[in-house]
Order: sequence, then C-alpha cells, then structure tokens
Amino acid sequence: MPALIPRLIALGVLVVAWVGLTLAVSAGWLATLDHQVLQAVSGAWDESLHPVFQLIAELGGIEVTSILMFGLLVYLWRGGFGADAWAVLAFLVALVLETFYKLTLFHPGPPRAIAHRDGPSLTDLLTNPTSLDLNSFPSGHMVRTVVASGLIAFVIRRLASGRRVRVVAIPVAIALIVVEAFDRLYLDVHWESDVIGGLLLGAIALLSATVWLDRPRRADN
Repeated sequence: MPALIPRLIALGVLVVAWVGLTLAVSAGWLATLDHQVLQAVSGAWDESLHPVFQLIAELGGIEVTSILMFGLLVYLWRGGFGADAWAVLAFLVALVLETFYKLTLFHPGPPRAIAHRDGPSLTDLLTNPTSLDLNSFPSGHMVRTVVASGLIAFVIRRLASGRRVRVVAIPVAIALIVVEAFDRLYLDVHWESDVIGGLLLGAIALLSATVWLDRPRRADN
C-alpha cells in the first residue's frame, strides 16, 4: 500500500484540477484563450492533410478504442487475471462521465462553419453534425485515447516478455495521446479547454485503473 500513496496523491491532484477546470469552463473564463488557440491552429490548415488527420481521429474514436478495451479484457480474463480485468471498467466509467458533462455543461464547440469534417463514427447516427449547439467539453477522443493507450501500455509494461516491447510501450502511448490532442485542435472540432479536460478526465480514469491493478494482494494470490 505505501507504494501506491504517491499515485493516490496524484489522483487527488488530478481530481482537484478537473473540478477547477470544469468551473473555469462553465464560467467562460477560458473563452478568450480558446479562441486564440483556435485562430493560431486554423492558420496552419492544409487541405491535403485532412484525410491524414481524419485517420488519426479514428484512433481515438469509440469504435477502435472499444475494440481495444474489449481485447484487453479478454486477454486478462483468459490469462488468469480475472480480477485485474475489472480495470477496464475505468474506460466505461470515463465514457459515462464524458457523456454526463456533454449533456449538462453548456459549452458549444467551435462553429461548424470553421470546423473541418471529423473522422466518421457511429456516433454521427445519434447526433446532428450540423448543429451549433453541441456541447464539446470534454473531448471524448482525448478521454478514450488516454485511457485505452495508457492502460494497454501499463499492462504491456507489467506482462510483456520482450524487453524492447516493455520499453517502448509508454513512449508510444504518450505519442498517440499527443498526436490525438493536436488532431482535435487541427480539425477545429474542439477548443483547447476541451482537449485539456479530456486529458484530465482520461488521466483520472487511467490512474484509478492502475491503482486497482497494483492493489495489495493476499499472500495466496
């Protein structure tokens, strides 16, 4: 248990930061910065790169990340780590919280006249992509990318037999998160506050899952 204390402290700090950011977004304190970042990123737009960034968006989409999490669940369960498989619940809880905030916190995303078409998703069937009133805090792509890539990297670090695979797992996860964050801004589908919110909520869920995976074990386990 003492080894988990720093992680629990970090979890508390993340929760405080999340609450603070949520209050700042709801109060509109970050609106000016949001627009400044949007304007800066929009200036770098290159139409020829649009398909590339749509493909990057797919990596954080609900379809790909759900498949990855289901695969991790099956792997842990069939590998004899049945109790550890419950860590995947952190992904589902994060999705529920993301949806809750999208429904309750009024924070419309960038105007659709500015935003570029995102990667195709099944969620398009549930929402009106031309609506100007879609709340965008936090970024679901960021939440899913942080939890899915981070949790898979954590398990690889613990269980992979190859040293090289263990070494590159976390850097690859970090790279995916950074690229997805830029993708959200480059396509102008999210404000920078949405991206930061997704990072924080995803980090809270991921850290909670790692605490469960590294929980104290009984001697007979």
